[in-house]
Amino acid sequence: MGSASAFVLRWINFFTMILALLVVGFGFWMSTHNDECRRTLTVPVIALGGVIFLISLVGFLGAWKNISCLLWTYLITLFVVLVAIMVFTVLAFIITNTGTGHTVPGARYKEYRLQDYSSWFVKQACQCSFLNDTEKWTRLKSCLVKSDDCNSLSKRYKTLKEYKLADLTPMESGCCRPPAECGYPALNASYFDLSYHPVSANVDCKLYKNARSVRCYDCNSCKAGVAQYMKTEWRVVAIFNVILFVILSFVYLVGCCARRNAGGSDGKGHGR
Repeated sequence: MGSASAFVLRWINFFTMILALLVVGFGFWMSTHNDECRRTLTVPVIALGGVIFLISLVGFLGAWKNISCLLWTYLITLFVVLVAIMVFTVLAFIITNTGTGHTVPGARYKEYRLQDYSSWFVKQACQCSFLNDTEKWTRLKSCLVKSDDCNSLSKRYKTLKEYKLADLTPMESGCCRPPAECGYPALNASYFDLSYHPVSANVDCKLYKNARSVRCYDCNSCKAGVAQYMKTEWRVVAIFNVILFVILSFVYLVGCCARRNAGGSDGKGHGR
């Protein structure tokens, strides 16, 4: 059983090292990409790949050479990773349990409000607090403008009926149109009649403009839409972490068996 566990552990970590190198390579590819918005993910991706590679290398060498101290190092590091994944996953489910969206009368899509989300999530979780940082929000806003999602709405939905029945994304709902409470009539999916006096005191009503580079990108509703997008991303990561936790737990158990076998071999060697 011991030799079999070492064999399994060796090959698991060998393939993990290859995967880690691919992740690092992908990170470097992102760093040379022209889109500045994607470059923000470069450091986390490269760091993740590097950490995975180092841990896998220690586990591979420990299982290959049957070195007990390397396997101990591997198991301790893997245990720390498992605890970190578990803590992060629990926190992710807790802090993303708010912000469900508000229905819009006569429409299929929902609107989102920034105050519905936990203060910690808004301040820390959303891309290093870009929602409260003017400079960071300006950079993100330029990415939203470049995406041209708002301008394409009128092409995707030819009539107002199609638009009201559209299942808009949180960012399309918050960044591409004024809040429904403003009372601005929609002329099409990308243009609203702003000659009407807003019926709401919401500051977003005055911030919205039909200009392509303005829209509602400075509105709190847009920030709320981004927060909802980040919440969805966090949920996906949390679910992925649950799967990863189960897999790593299996690897950890295999590693324990391999370490026990390596310890037994060391004892026999000293006995001779």
